[in-house]
Amino acid sequence: MTVERLPQSFFARSAREVAAALLGKRLVRVINGRRLSGLIVETEAYCDTAERDLACHGDKANNGRPTSRTAVMFGPPGHAYIYFTYGIHWMFNVVTGAAGTANAVLIRALQPLEGIEEMVQRRNGRAHAQLTNGPAKLAQALAIDQSLNGANLCAPDGVIWVENAPDTPAAHIATGPRIGLGQTPEPWLSMPWRYWIKDNPFVSR
Repeated sequence: MTVERLPQSFFARSAREVAAALLGKRLVRVINGRRLSGLIVETEAYCDTAERDLACHGDKANNGRPTSRTAVMFGPPGHAYIYFTYGIHWMFNVVTGAAGTANAVLIRALQPLEGIEEMVQRRNGRAHAQLTNGPAKLAQALAIDQSLNGANLCAPDGVIWVENAPDTPAAHIATGPRIGLGQTPEPWLSMPWRYWIKDNPFVSR
């Protein structure tokens, strides 16, 4: 099988552009030589080089300057930005845009493709439809945690990457407000920067 990992140039665009373009691509995680993968079916964009976003870690914390937690988000595109939330969940993001500006895309949901039995074990026997239909769920299923923070997703010898696939037609993509933003003020709370493949059963609920 020919594997075409997405190059850094794919990610070196605004978060919103990359968030839509990632739909239909395949996220791959290799553990002990075995591939676990899923089709990306839902994303969220955070920050943009041309527009502030108070829902974004890189904007709302430290007056828009990097912190120890967010430094990766300000780095070069095509790297993994992984953070811990609610004291129990890991969240997997892809750094986008240009180095020096906080841009990232949260991967919210996958359609499982490879290594499903292992995913079920990691998800404590959850049903197939519940394996990866949320950002914390997919991180658990693919064993994504802090050890992968800053990983180069474009490295030829990496253990996590995104593979190319045909673009999802615009007519098949829906948009709406992002989820779980808490006390984020308007207009950022309602910005339609969440993207998903219409009618896909693995989109988060």
